Amino acid sequence: MSDSSQPLPCIGDHALPNRAILAPMAGVTDRPFRQLCRQLGAGLVVGEMVTSDPSLWHTRKSRLRMDHRGEPGPRSVQIAGGDAAMLAEAARLNADQGAEIIDINMGCPAKKVCNKAAGSALLRDEALVAEILEAVVAAVDVPVTLKIRTGWCAESNNGLRIARLAEDAGIQALAVHGRHRQQRYTGHAEYDTIAAIKAAVRIPVFANGDIDSPEKAAEVLDYTGADAVMVGRGAQGNPWIFREINHYLRHGEALLPPSDDERAGVLRYHLGALHEFYGEHMGVRIARKHVGWYLAGDVRLRDAQRRELKGHFNRLESTAEQYRFIDDLFGHAHSSATAPDEPGATAKGTRAA
Repeated sequence: MSDSSQPLPCIGDHALPNRAILAPMAGVTDRPFRQLCRQLGAGLVVGEMVTSDPSLWHTRKSRLRMDHRGEPGPRSVQIAGGDAAMLAEAARLNADQGAEIIDINMGCPAKKVCNKAAGSALLRDEALVAEILEAVVAAVDVPVTLKIRTGWCAESNNGLRIARLAEDAGIQALAVHGRHRQQRYTGHAEYDTIAAIKAAVRIPVFANGDIDSPEKAAEVLDYTGADAVMVGRGAQGNPWIFREINHYLRHGEALLPPSDDERAGVLRYHLGALHEFYGEHMGVRIARKHVGWYLAGDVRLRDAQRRELKGHFNRLESTAEQYRFIDDLFGHAHSSATAPDEPGATAKGTRAA
């Protein structure tokens, strides 16, 4: 189990309350999901990737991604791009709008990002990496963090050199996904590179990749010596993973999974937050992927049932229909959506994911 005597990580003046962090995921970590994960134990949540080109910020997608109203701090905003001056300006503008941490994306493997010489494509040009990091750090008074992969490909595993550049440039924390870019999300994450990076730098290092259980979180922390784990896909449909990780790291035993009542309440709460944030038309559609993830982790269901229920939910066209689906799924009705941190939320029952 991870050494509880190791101090909790700090990002600049921001001391994190625990070692479980929600990774930034485009199309996933919107404000409703960030708030839900924070309520269920995430010590830090990072917003969706925002383009560094301010001329694109007028789009509905960018406006929603930059909406952090009502969120407790520290508010971390991730920016992406390939031009140092533009990234520096984007950092300044986001800090002016309330971002308390600026995170630079050098880990995204998506073609549409890499084709613009951004995301993990930047790892091929270490001189440009250094230029970007120095420009962004100099541009803002808030801490700047960086997210990378181990390298561009197996033959170019330069994560350690990038980490040293980051520390020299004044980066305050580094998240490392244990895959190179060409792997995308295939195969298995490796943690040797993360361990080597942690041993080589003094700044906090967050281990990312394939962390889908409290036991795996503890194993990765022990193996790498990292200061925290960053959970991405493992949180999809399973926002409870953060409190489960925290409990396991503190006590060395698994927390009882959420009860069916809590799961129903959290799903209703999440639906309500999506509908309020996006409006009914978009909210109904965005809810489909989230409910699909919840269904994928519902061990009460067989695969055929999951497919049938997912197909049925994807055909629903209104908020009311989606609420009725959740009530029917758990066999009873709820009069209102219950926030996950309200009294009555328990940790007993069948496992959700």
